[in-house]
Amino acid sequence: MTRAGARWRDGLLWAALGYLALVLLMPQTKALFALLFPGLDRPLYEQDSFLSLVAGHLALVAASSLAALGIALPAGIFVTRASGADFRGIAESLAAMGQSFPPVAVLALAVPLTGFGSGPALIALTLYGALPILQNTISGLGAVPDSVREAARGVGMAGGQLLLRVELPLAAPIIIAGIRTSVVINIATATIASTVGARTLGSPILIGLNGANIAYVVQGAVLVALLGVLIDLAFERLVGTRPRCAGWR
Repeated sequence: MTRAGARWRDGLLWAALGYLALVLLMPQTKALFALLFPGLDRPLYEQDSFLSLVAGHLALVAASSLAALGIALPAGIFVTRASGADFRGIAESLAAMGQSFPPVAVLALAVPLTGFGSGPALIALTLYGALPILQNTISGLGAVPDSVREAARGVGMAGGQLLLRVELPLAAPIIIAGIRTSVVINIATATIASTVGARTLGSPILIGLNGANIAYVVQGAVLVALLGVLIDLAFERLVGTRPRCAGWR
């Protein structure tokens, strides 16, 4: 089979195309939702396009996940070094506090500082997404066998070279699994961003709840759930591609 043929048999590709088709065809399902939920004057959410809501949702999740990664990955590396071992408990406690603190409370505290919109949600999601990445970074680096480190030092590696060429490649599957957990959690949690004015897939859910319109809630919830499944499948593919340790066979 040619490479192009194999690509078109890729289940992940078809899942992504199916999701995109669903988003684009949602305006055509008005009659279906009118049938499923009789008595509603407006059975289909039409205040924003579903494509723009998905784009806004993904943009918020991507920005917060990158911010969480930029904080948690260096922190995890630092506390696994001899110079930062004493700070490990503090780092884990702060990350756990960020995840246990209710995101709605973070939004309420952040609004006076950043105003309404994506700003408060970005802060809340960053705090919420840092813990899985931090924990898995620590676990992944801690799982690297001491014998491998000693062998690397024996061929002249030390410090940053040892970290970049041996430890991080070996720990990468565990670290990516933590990023996967963080991102999937934030896809669901990002729906609350609509409470402070951000346009996400939480908008039809929030408006549906306020207006007792269950059809809106179903439309938003289905797209959020399927988006989470799609992103989880993408990470499963990424984790399945185990990186090779540079300079080693």
